[in-house]
Amino acid sequence: MVKFFTKRILCLLLVVWIVSVLAFVMMRLAPGDAAVMALPDYASEAQIEAMRAKLGLDKPYITQYLMYLGNLLKGDLGTSVLYEKPCLDVIMERLPATLSVTIVCSALVLIISIPLGIIAGVNKGGPVDFFAVLFALLGQSMSVVWICVLLLLLCSVKHNWLPSMGYNGLFDVKYLIMPAIAMGYKMCAGMVRMGRSGMIDVLNEDYITCAYARGLSRFEVNCKYAFKNSIIPVITLFGMDVAAMLAGAVIIETTFTIPGIGSMLVKAVSNRDYPLTQSTLVVTAAMFAIVKQVVDIVNAFIDRRMKLN
Repeated sequence: MVKFFTKRILCLLLVVWIVSVLAFVMMRLAPGDAAVMALPDYASEAQIEAMRAKLGLDKPYITQYLMYLGNLLKGDLGTSVLYEKPCLDVIMERLPATLSVTIVCSALVLIISIPLGIIAGVNKGGPVDFFAVLFALLGQSMSVVWICVLLLLLCSVKHNWLPSMGYNGLFDVKYLIMPAIAMGYKMCAGMVRMGRSGMIDVLNEDYITCAYARGLSRFEVNCKYAFKNSIIPVITLFGMDVAAMLAGAVIIETTFTIPGIGSMLVKAVSNRDYPLTQSTLVVTAAMFAIVKQVVDIVNAFIDRRMKLN
């Protein structure tokens, strides 16, 4: 167990370091000058040079990165040029909105996808199976932008059922329903397809036949043997999707005006806010890696054949 966690922590640190390098390089390769973007249009050349010195942009690239990495190791993510406050404070202010949408979306996906996928797999060729296949096909074929526009048209413009934009906290769910549906429909479709195919494959295994030969009922076989083994790839897919949602759904947050990490990252990149962009990418990469480790641990507890090594 200790060896497992040690290796995973080292992998997490490696991922964060690689992302920090990539973020640094990509921001420097992007067109535009961060010092110019941080100042008004009428700023003089002397003011621009002073801003470059303040941001450390007058130093060689390797020096800039080593300074950033040194601050990162000390827990200092830098100061945002756009918001004029520590990057960590800006990220923590935006994180609750992204978490709220992620929680509501995850709940909807779990409630719909797992029962539908499992029932479709158990009753292959039946009406539920046909509906599940159609649902998965349509869900994975439709564009996120199209779904956002459709939801706004039906639920806000024509019927005024839900507010079209904004965010009012986790407990004011009416602001989160449309973003959660728009974010989760493709994820839900993928999990239904994965759960259905996994259940069908498991039910064709020899040990399922042996279980029936021992006199176990269909309900016992499906719940005790088939479900446990078919759910592992679904959990893995769910974990990766949740990690991606935590990284910030740019289209969703921009469309519904949700003050989350995704919309903040777009604004930071547009304004060449190097510290905030780099820090956001590092934090989201760390969250992604942590969720992946949690998924591996959950899978190991579900299936004892998987060892934590």
